[in-house]
Amino acid sequence: MISWRLLTYRSDSGPRAGIAVGDDFTDAAGGTGEVRDATIIGILEDWDAAQVRLSRAVGAMMAGDLATTPLAEAVLLAPVHYPTTIYCAGANYTDHVARMAEVLGLPPDPDPHEVGLNPWHFIKPSRCAVGPDATVEMPSQKLDWEVELGLVIGRTARNVPVERALEHVAGYVVANDLSARDFVSRPGVPDGSPFKFDWVGQKCFDGSCPFGPWIVPAAAVPDPLALSIRLRVNGDLRQDSTTARMIFTPAEQIAHLSSRLTLHPGDIILTGTPMGVGAESGHFLSPGDVVEAEVEGLGTLRTIIGKAAS
Repeated sequence: MISWRLLTYRSDSGPRAGIAVGDDFTDAAGGTGEVRDATIIGILEDWDAAQVRLSRAVGAMMAGDLATTPLAEAVLLAPVHYPTTIYCAGANYTDHVARMAEVLGLPPDPDPHEVGLNPWHFIKPSRCAVGPDATVEMPSQKLDWEVELGLVIGRTARNVPVERALEHVAGYVVANDLSARDFVSRPGVPDGSPFKFDWVGQKCFDGSCPFGPWIVPAAAVPDPLALSIRLRVNGDLRQDSTTARMIFTPAEQIAHLSSRLTLHPGDIILTGTPMGVGAESGHFLSPGDVVEAEVEGLGTLRTIIGKAAS
């Protein structure tokens, strides 16, 4: 099978979908001859038929029948520009949950499956999404990193059983759930209040969801629970784990979310982060830092941390 990826690049006419093979890419709609393939959302909304068109275009690229451009010359944007909805799983890696319990002086949590709990998610606005090499301004003094495996939905999903859930995934992507830890709670609100937590301040600032650099089709990822996952800050390794340590699998997350609402093509699900985030050590990001998030086989997502917005 020829390995190919989907991306969004900046063209003279605005964001366009592209197909990458090796170190080169071509315009997706130009390669397939289908107008709807000009955007990733258009491709995902017609995913079953689009895969056939895209495979033919990839073959033409390999045969030299389509003009290509070096990826190094492209300005890449968030691969889905913009996602319809971004769902983010919390507390979903055994190593991260255990480490946070240790830091907070709490007893180890039981396996949620054993006590009848379901996955839980929060939502980021789609316009929080930025692509590779984006500069994200510091929203606070305690900006934290979280490398995550992202699922890109390619088929509408409602009340999907676990055993069929992955059929609705078009592809996988690297993501970084940036978090402003000093905005976790609202000052002046009692600790026991249900209105204590500030999810918007902590999770939904501009640039809080870098993802990319491209989407790898699901067919090229035989097992999403067998991938190494890492993050570096200025070259120093901070997170180093495996997706096998997820508590709720990607399939379980899709099944649960689809029992609450309909998932649509272009939705992104971030599946949680492993041990090694700044909240565990008290060390956070600073202006000028370079963050590199990596998931095995999916590429490396680079983000630059800028100064605080004036």
